[in-house]
Amino acid sequence: MFLATTVPTVDLAGSGTLFKRLEEIGYDSAFSFESSHDPFLPLALASQATSTVGLGTAVAIGFARNPMVLANVAYDLQVLSRGRFTLGIGSQVRPHIENRFSEEWSHPAARMREMVLAIRSIWARWEGLADLRFEGTFYRHTLMTPAFDPGPNPFGPPPVFIGGFGPLMIEVAGEVADGLIVHPFTTRRSLQEIVLPSLERGRAKAGRSVEDVTTLWVTMVVTWSSDEEQERAIQSAKEQLSFYGSTPAYASVLHLHGYGDLHGELNQLSKKGRWSEMASIFPDELVEEIAVVGPRGEIPTKLVARVEGITSHVSLVNNRNPDPDHFSDIVAGIREQTK
Repeated sequence: MFLATTVPTVDLAGSGTLFKRLEEIGYDSAFSFESSHDPFLPLALASQATSTVGLGTAVAIGFARNPMVLANVAYDLQVLSRGRFTLGIGSQVRPHIENRFSEEWSHPAARMREMVLAIRSIWARWEGLADLRFEGTFYRHTLMTPAFDPGPNPFGPPPVFIGGFGPLMIEVAGEVADGLIVHPFTTRRSLQEIVLPSLERGRAKAGRSVEDVTTLWVTMVVTWSSDEEQERAIQSAKEQLSFYGSTPAYASVLHLHGYGDLHGELNQLSKKGRWSEMASIFPDELVEEIAVVGPRGEIPTKLVARVEGITSHVSLVNNRNPDPDHFSDIVAGIREQTK
């Protein structure tokens, strides 16, 4: 099993030490993500402190940037990491793109498809494979003078993953990306009935096989070693999941499991800023459908069963209640079960 983890940036200056520890634990890859800090800077530090663990963004907000900016930073991190970088990009939602980033929002799936193709066109120019002649609906890149051309990357261009939730965005990942980053607000059933069929439609458009597109399932882990830890762990999970559940973009999972009315309740409470009440009405059984939940010793078996027959690529995460040693014992347990 390919094991990754997604970690928030808390101490930017300590990023090298953090990612070195993740490498020591035995993760195959470790991802940053975009929240209160830039997602790329921690990986620049991590690239110099590590030697084997893969590094990537899960995700950087694509629509807050343009293809040339993303092509540059990804190319540079591929060099710094000596070929270990993965560019993971996502769309975010309209209010953030327009009101936080002051960027244009329109046709997100079509725009993401074009963004990936534009990045690849820029890299093809730098690799000496083609002139830069990308002219799309949303992006246009036709100028590349020698002063701005870094030349071929000694490690080749990095893979591009798309973080997607809706069927159209997932189809785009299947059509043009190297991988899909599955959102943590996903159950085994929703992955089987919504995600995988959408991914297959995208692959079919491009004549691609299952092996051409990696499915990385970001999975929330809710675990504990004592009664006190159990209460805190479940509460933090409910806070995170109720926030997701209040967002219209994620309502399909609730509807699939018969909790369509819950979305409306959560959405109304979120608009009133009643965050603690949101967590209090999120059902325990739904937490267990979405997250891998249980005492520490049970997690490896439960996680392996959760993903069996679907994917061998998993990323462990719990940003609201982070594990002190980043699930090191759970990683060891999963390795033992899957060796």
